[in-house]
Amino acid sequence: MAISVFHLYSIGIGPSSSHTVGPMRAAFQFVNLLNQRGLISTIDSVKIDLYGSLALTGKGHGTDFAVLLGLEGETPENIDPAMIQEKVRRIRDAQTLNLSGIKHTFFKESTQLLFHKDKQLPAHPNGMRFTAYSADQAEVISKVYYSIGGGFVLEHKEIWEPKTLGEEDHKLPFPFSTGNELLKLCEENNMRIEDIMMENEKTWRSEQQVREGLLKIWSVMQDCVERGCEQDGILPGGLNVKRRASGILRNLRAAEKAHVVDPVSVMKWVSLWALAVNEENASGSRVVTAPTNGAAGIMPAVMHYYKKFTKNASDEGIITFLLTAGAMGILFKVGASISAAEMGRMGEVGVACSMAAAGLTAALGGSVLQVEDAAEIGMEHNLGLTCDPVMGLVQIPCIERNTMGSVKAINASLLALEGDGKSHRVSLDQVIATMRQTGRDMQSIYKETSLGGLAVNVPEC
Repeated sequence: MAISVFHLYSIGIGPSSSHTVGPMRAAFQFVNLLNQRGLISTIDSVKIDLYGSLALTGKGHGTDFAVLLGLEGETPENIDPAMIQEKVRRIRDAQTLNLSGIKHTFFKESTQLLFHKDKQLPAHPNGMRFTAYSADQAEVISKVYYSIGGGFVLEHKEIWEPKTLGEEDHKLPFPFSTGNELLKLCEENNMRIEDIMMENEKTWRSEQQVREGLLKIWSVMQDCVERGCEQDGILPGGLNVKRRASGILRNLRAAEKAHVVDPVSVMKWVSLWALAVNEENASGSRVVTAPTNGAAGIMPAVMHYYKKFTKNASDEGIITFLLTAGAMGILFKVGASISAAEMGRMGEVGVACSMAAAGLTAALGGSVLQVEDAAEIGMEHNLGLTCDPVMGLVQIPCIERNTMGSVKAINASLLALEGDGKSHRVSLDQVIATMRQTGRDMQSIYKETSLGGLAVNVPEC
């Protein structure tokens, strides 16, 4: 099984990788299948059935518009976020879908896009079925897909085989699926984690392309932070959540101009960067899935901390950061899950915290063992974190949880760098196994259903 860092870091749109990005990719995959089989000209209508978490929180997460746009041939990577509302309005007003951009079909949303809140497909909480019909309403083709977290999508037949999480036929020079295997590879080959990852990545693209691609990811993250810091107003969705990043930035700049010394200013900057990204995500703007949208602010915030507040920060350090963090993301994806519908928010915020802690430690010159220690600490203190979004929106408590995850990641790195990486009692593999078991034991109401926790105890308006 082979997973690239560019599978984990994908450029897409908010507010959710599992509920927006994944369903859009599934819908695109479905119409692409119709094209490949030469069926698109025979299709008169389509129906979309959403199940489980997609049905329960899909409206707040934008699943409805995601599948409509995906059926029209749009992808998360290429769609212009500014045009989304206009495109969806046109579909709804005209009651017409333009499948793959080439075949107009009748579409009545109330009967053809169904949210089955009382049903769940067998393999995963994020299940969806696409069915295409001919003019006489005979079923032409039906496919079931699962959005398994981080924008990854599997067909029903694939999800039963763990090997399909990556590219089964792609051979890597340094394959690993556990932390111990990764540590052993580093020791036996006298390599660091970023070196192992680079050699693996070079089986997909040249080293120069890897470096350019990672710096492109970093550039998109920076652009997202900058946009988020410039925006004022209220986030969409009905909760009337006020954007805060721009106000915090103004206060920080005013304090700097006045030469005010604030012992907690570093924490304020880190929280600002995380808020900026997740406010952009909540508004449906362009973000980097790292490894999910719900936790998209943590990696950029910690990377900004590295660039602004550490000595000798460089683009080389950014590349090291992303490669090392990517290795941790792969371990969590293979060993447990990065889906909040399976693991609660520890599958998103917890994983991102662990990844960022490891990446920062590597960028600061920490040893391989210190990197593993930082990753373990980052997850250990997020175990059991619930996913209970109010009104199904990726806003409360999701946005602030990114600020907390960012600060935890930095603290985890600092703690690891103070040790030798050898004396900690809990290994990364052990914490991943604990995470997996905790996710299985956690009640479903706390796993992105909006049926428990803050979602039912906080007034919606």
